[in-house]
Amino acid sequence: MIRFWNRLALIALGLVLAASATVEPALAGIGEPSMWQMNMQPPVTEVARDINDLHDILIWVITAISLFVLGLLIYVMVKFNEKANPVPSKLTHNTLLEVAWILIPCLILVYIAIPSFKLLRLQIELPKPDITVKAIGHQWYWSYEYGQDQNGGFAFDSYMLTREDAVKAKQPALLAVDNELVLPAGKTIVVQVLGADVIHNFAVSSFGIRMDAVPGRMNQTWFKTDKEGVYYGQCSRLCGQNHAFMPIAVRIVSPEKYAAWLVEAKKKFASNEDALKQVASLPASNQ
Repeated sequence: MIRFWNRLALIALGLVLAASATVEPALAGIGEPSMWQMNMQPPVTEVARDINDLHDILIWVITAISLFVLGLLIYVMVKFNEKANPVPSKLTHNTLLEVAWILIPCLILVYIAIPSFKLLRLQIELPKPDITVKAIGHQWYWSYEYGQDQNGGFAFDSYMLTREDAVKAKQPALLAVDNELVLPAGKTIVVQVLGADVIHNFAVSSFGIRMDAVPGRMNQTWFKTDKEGVYYGQCSRLCGQNHAFMPIAVRIVSPEKYAAWLVEAKKKFASNEDALKQVASLPASNQ
């Protein structure tokens, strides 16, 4: 009996923690994970906000179902145990119950499917881009290419900073990079994702994007945010020994600062012919 109540207490604790995940954590950072964070990172795009909303809906649905099933289990254990019912029941079926436990789960699935399909369409249908950049995953770093048609015409590699360099720069260890992907706020950004060697994954939680980087195949994702800042992501597909050390850092700036950065970036990276040739030589087919 003691073991039963211990298990019951653990189940109740799990449900409380699950429900509390819908509350915005005080320690959650913008664009990066925080210590003791329970919820997802604060969203800054329409897609990310819809993902969070769907997550909250599912948490409440799962909590309600779990409490209902728990209540049924307790009711059955109390009412139909051997002591309370020395003569076993000979009930074989109940038509109303059988219809209910088929119809109610179907209605729950329809309730979940409506926002799910809406979100899926928002993620997959690419809007007309203001800027298109190419992100190429390597073992174990990222390369970015700004095309000529985007007033770019340069490419660069992005490596993770060492812990010492990140501390000196007052940036988060294991997430900070030497060359950030800089993009303007308020613009629709389409990211073309490729893999140079094995399958990687381009994921930034605050943007609500996660796209596989597959060798020989071009996948595309998009985002748009008005909130300036630095947003961190990571490769989210196990890709080898240093998989955990190829972070993504996207700096969102005002259009004016972005125009000024483009001028400096062209001077800094346009002569990087090796990177441009490497990017140009990657085979790719449209998604």
